[in-house]
Amino acid sequence: MGATKADTLKVPGATLYYEVRGSGPLLLMIPGGPADASTFEGVAEALADRYTVISFDNRGTSRSTLDGPPPETLSIEVQSDDAHHVLKAFATEPAYVLGCSGGALTALDLVARYPEQVRAVVAHEPPAMTLLPDGERWQATFQDVYDTYVSEGLGPAGQKFMATLAVEGEESAPPQMPDMSQMSPEMLEAMGRMQANTEFLFAHQLRTTINHVPDVAGLKAASTPVFVAVGEGSVGQMPHQAGLALGERLGAAPVYVPGDHQGFATHPGGFAEVVHKSFQES
Repeated sequence: MGATKADTLKVPGATLYYEVRGSGPLLLMIPGGPADASTFEGVAEALADRYTVISFDNRGTSRSTLDGPPPETLSIEVQSDDAHHVLKAFATEPAYVLGCSGGALTALDLVARYPEQVRAVVAHEPPAMTLLPDGERWQATFQDVYDTYVSEGLGPAGQKFMATLAVEGEESAPPQMPDMSQMSPEMLEAMGRMQANTEFLFAHQLRTTINHVPDVAGLKAASTPVFVAVGEGSVGQMPHQAGLALGERLGAAPVYVPGDHQGFATHPGGFAEVVHKSFQES
């Protein structure tokens, strides 16, 4: 498989940090929220014997820098343009794409706007709350998280944010986090970066996610197979329910992956195998 190569790519308005490992057809992994390229380390290593895996830090987070001050809100379209530029730089043919959480929204927008670049996509629990029957209630809940961030700061807003990912009832607990006692120094460093990214998420990305409506018509029009993945352990959580709602709109049965909203980090091996199987079926 060889060593992981890290470098940067200049795109309009930003410089993106990326990592490449493995060999085989190209697989682009897009993180969501405060996560960065390192969040996919386990999944990437598990797939590097079958794919050339590229993962990157979203603009404005971790090691990907902006050319100037951040915008008030960072649109999904700008983020999918970044993914488009990464594929344009490395891909000679349509690539496989995996997006998780907010990265799934980016991956879906990439398919709708640049379908010729994507061979197949796995979108893991896209938080498309606008598709839910009670979407307005969820929008109000996350707007309250943003308002709390503005008025009270990161700590109280973070507590409210985590509470939104619990289930109303007793079907499941809030998303499982990786065991930090089992982490390498490199992963602990990555966790520190991602915690620092949370402020950027609240300040510049959260309102975009609240109001984003996936282009279902564009996804249907594209010839790209779309696999909507949901966690076996996240039943009842908003991102899981939103994934089911999207799959229903697309006429696609859900693909179940191990773990919950953080399954790519807590169950990387099993998660990777489901992703690979989906791509093999495309």
